[in-house]
Amino acid sequence: MKTALSIAGSDSCGGAGIQADIKTMTLNGVYAMSAITAMTAQNTTGVKSIQDSTEKFLKEQIDAVFEDIFPDAVKIGMVSSAQLIRVIADRLAYYKAKNIVVDPVMVATSGSALIKTDAVATLEKELFPLATLITPNIPEAEALTGMAVNSKEDMVKTAERMNEAYGCAVLIKGGHGINDATDLLYESGKIKWLEGKRIDNPNTHGTGCTLSSAIAANLAKNYSLYESVYKAKEYITGALAAMLNLGKGSGPMDHGFDIKSRFAN
Repeated sequence: MKTALSIAGSDSCGGAGIQADIKTMTLNGVYAMSAITAMTAQNTTGVKSIQDSTEKFLKEQIDAVFEDIFPDAVKIGMVSSAQLIRVIADRLAYYKAKNIVVDPVMVATSGSALIKTDAVATLEKELFPLATLITPNIPEAEALTGMAVNSKEDMVKTAERMNEAYGCAVLIKGGHGINDATDLLYESGKIKWLEGKRIDNPNTHGTGCTLSSAIAANLAKNYSLYESVYKAKEYITGALAAMLNLGKGSGPMDHGFDIKSRFAN
């Protein structure tokens, strides 16, 4: 059994964050573990409140996992403060963690800000250089590079800029008005486009969390980076196509759309 650790915030509504990560990792065949960076009071309509973990408690969570069940991959999601980002970077470097996927969560699907402005620079300096892959969407890519992204050519330019700055592979998710869910993977100077089927489903809460967790799960299972992303896109397409409809806002996906357990009936 391969293992994966999610370092992210808790979503009380269950569609994003730690909850989405554990569901995704489990359905993608790995044993899921967690270190919670923050508790959030949120639902499909927005984030009501955020309570950060302390630096000491976050460190103890990460240490507890690595000292006992060393993860084959690590996914990092919402981290709102520079201090907590430094804790994560310090512990991952200490344990020489591998297969690190960073989803630079800045804004929730509902539009609520999830990271303090001063924390972005720390994310870039401390955490991105440790990553195997970062997975910004187009607004996040624009925020990180200061470049406008209005075309596929712009996606390539921003990916090159981030790869040069951070030294890791970059997956720019194209589902924000540039194209029909086609993503760009930039790895070792090579450009790979991953075509995606756009699903007409307004319930997209937690899509970024889910995709990055599925990628981490696939890396844990020793798939190549390209294969990991490709399989993760297939999974998220299925979860969206199941057309789960919960909540009054942008609802969650059906992470368990492919579950075959006799206990699910």
